[in-house]
Amino acid sequence: MVEKLYSDFDPDITIRNAKGKTFFDNQIDLQTIQKTSGVQTISKGIEEVVVLKHQNKWVNAKLIGVEENFLQITKMSDHMVDGFPFLEEEGEDLALVGATLLDKLEGFIPSAGYESLIIYSPKRDIKMKLGRNPFDMQVIKLSGRMNFNREVNAESIVVPIAVAQSLLDYEDETTVVFVDVNNDFEVDDVQVALKEKLGDNFVVKTNYEKNELIYKTSQSEKVIVIIILLFIFVIAAFTLVGALTMLYIEKKDNLETLYALGADKNFVFRIFFIEGLLISFKGIIFGLVIGYAVCFAQIYGNFLTMPNSAGEPFPMGVTLGDGLMIFGMVSVLSILASYLPAKFLRRDKK
Repeated sequence: MVEKLYSDFDPDITIRNAKGKTFFDNQIDLQTIQKTSGVQTISKGIEEVVVLKHQNKWVNAKLIGVEENFLQITKMSDHMVDGFPFLEEEGEDLALVGATLLDKLEGFIPSAGYESLIIYSPKRDIKMKLGRNPFDMQVIKLSGRMNFNREVNAESIVVPIAVAQSLLDYEDETTVVFVDVNNDFEVDDVQVALKEKLGDNFVVKTNYEKNELIYKTSQSEKVIVIIILLFIFVIAAFTLVGALTMLYIEKKDNLETLYALGADKNFVFRIFFIEGLLISFKGIIFGLVIGYAVCFAQIYGNFLTMPNSAGEPFPMGVTLGDGLMIFGMVSVLSILASYLPAKFLRRDKK
């Protein structure tokens, strides 16, 4: 789920200037990038921090000016909450805004007509004077609002690259080149090839490197949850030890009868050991059945939704490996929790 949220909006590879914020179009050979083995689509982009205004609401935002094929690269049609994934209609420029960002501006996407925002961007290369407006501004209509991840939803507005160039006074400058890699190729291999062609003047990053902390955190979460579960299993094992001890005390008179009939310590040990296994494995079976039932109910029923996600269902995944791992951990603890008290209790017979 994390990979899908961040990899859809962040193309497989991004190329940026290593020595500054922008670069001129003649500094990079887009044809060479497009012809690189494994590259499927490229799209120029311009990114800048701007201020958005809607009625009496003002919000800082990240302006992303893109070419039309950026919508296909990011699978924009799959992430629409309201409206349509268009950046132009009948020759008029349109914008796509993050769902949370539009909520901050107290705006909405009407069923008919368009909602409009005003974009303010600082002017370039001007001397500040009292009473002089330091901002360029442009009114743009919204075609829809998008839902990718928390950051994109809260801060991003996507506009045609021509709008960004006009607003920011970038005649032939670009801040980023987005690269979509063919599914038949490894992203890392394409990255290496692009680095060799572009040299040290450009930084070539994969979407994993761009969101490295997020991916590492998502991977470590599973390990942390497993450790917490193991701790819970250990605590539950003491309940089994207590149950076997109470059973021994309750049946002590019956054990005297068994000993009188010729039973030995090993026979009594097997009784309590098997009883412990029966109790624990009954719990394991019921736990797995209920656990998988809850998982499948969420997967197919979408009963729980994530907060601030425009109704996105809480992600749930079921794998055979996870089930076997849990079964193995609980089984080992159950065997130990049954063996040790049974071994200790049989010593009670002098």
